[in-house]
Amino acid sequence: MDENIGHSCGLFGIFGSPNAAWLIYRGLFSLQHRGQESAGIAISDGKHIESRKGLGLVSDVFTPEALAPLKGHLGLGHVRYSTTGSPRIQNAQPLVERFSGGTIAVAHNGNLVNAKTLRDEYEAHGSIFHTSSDSEIIIHLLANPRNVARDNCWHHCLNAIHGAFSFLFLTKDSLIGARDPQGFRPLVLGRLGDAHVLASETCALDQTGAVFEREIAPGEMITIRENGVTSERFAEPDTCRSANCMFEHVYFARPDSLIFGDNVHSVRVRLGQRLAAEHPADADIVIGIPEGGIAAALGYCRESKIAMELGFIRNNYVGRTFIMPTPEARRQGVSVKLNVIREVVRGKRVVVVDDSIVRGTTTRGKMSQLRAAGAREIHLRISSPPIRWPCFYGIDFPTKRELIAANKSADEIAAFIEVDSLGYLSVPGMLSAVNGASGDYCTACWTGNYPVKITDPTDKLSLERDQRPRQEEIPQEPVN
Repeated sequence: MDENIGHSCGLFGIFGSPNAAWLIYRGLFSLQHRGQESAGIAISDGKHIESRKGLGLVSDVFTPEALAPLKGHLGLGHVRYSTTGSPRIQNAQPLVERFSGGTIAVAHNGNLVNAKTLRDEYEAHGSIFHTSSDSEIIIHLLANPRNVARDNCWHHCLNAIHGAFSFLFLTKDSLIGARDPQGFRPLVLGRLGDAHVLASETCALDQTGAVFEREIAPGEMITIRENGVTSERFAEPDTCRSANCMFEHVYFARPDSLIFGDNVHSVRVRLGQRLAAEHPADADIVIGIPEGGIAAALGYCRESKIAMELGFIRNNYVGRTFIMPTPEARRQGVSVKLNVIREVVRGKRVVVVDDSIVRGTTTRGKMSQLRAAGAREIHLRISSPPIRWPCFYGIDFPTKRELIAANKSADEIAAFIEVDSLGYLSVPGMLSAVNGASGDYCTACWTGNYPVKITDPTDKLSLERDQRPRQEEIPQEPVN
């Protein structure tokens, strides 16, 4: 994975366990790959909500002393990478607010594409926002007296926001989950004895001993109370057109998770097999870039019959540098993250498999390491298409002018990163690796086909300054 990409957040909620806080901690620990900036937990005993959150990893924020006061049988947790709103404690989630209707805690994975328009409207009428996160707008919608008076308050508020969202909400006596009508981000339902669990990925269910039941459907809201689980459709059926984020499979989700009906590891192996068929190479060995390229390299090896070797060693104590909160932290992390095994690559023609190239600078550094270690030829193969468009649905891709594939041809990129050849997987080839229909996946970052109109293009600081993104970054026509 090239530098400067982040993903927004992981969610875990449970209803019906006396050890709710501990189970949420374990669930968040397994979702740490989805965000390293902050972690938070909110717990209810049926009468009151208590919460704790802080900047840093789950293990840093939640010591045994921090978990001890969180007593109750229902709650939710969140790990964050900021795609809207800077990495400061005010933006850490869950957001907990008290209003006339009671207390509510909110955890969000995704990005709202009309958040600034809604926020401007509320601020114009005197509302005060305490964060620079797009997630806070849902609290103002739910607290609005005009909306509270509606029989279908939840439905109205969820239909008022557009873009990517998997939400968990906690009231004093209920846990609620909702997924946007396109289903951009994953959200699953599980069972742990008599308790019910909601989580971003099935790996979190495995970590806590819960059994996977099903995915939350696009446009569905799940409410869990003492009397059980109820399901409602808040979105009209004709608005629910699946646009599952394909990048979840390419890199972000954990290999042991079931996402959008497919095991992630198996998809990545198939990506590598198709990559070998589309871009063969005359080489001695295949190596994968940890972590995202390993499974795809295995697939490339199987299809090409070229032996797979371990060429890069990853320092497990550096973390996932692309989701570190600042460019400087990412640069420092990348510089010590990988090391080449010289004896493996020296004098060899090497196929290197990675999942993507974004800016190209980090990839260039990795290829330089291989050259210095004595690789005779380097044939770089990427298990996804060229990234040419920004993401507004929850991945922190840079602006289009910073994406190397938006500004250079494949040959120019190969020259820049100094490899003997470069091959990207095609869009049809990528989509052939999943079992769902090709039209059920979002490919906007590769094709520019945005499934939901971008009303308010956002970046990390767009709600912290009185400045909209430049017009050149705004998709002019919603496609598909």
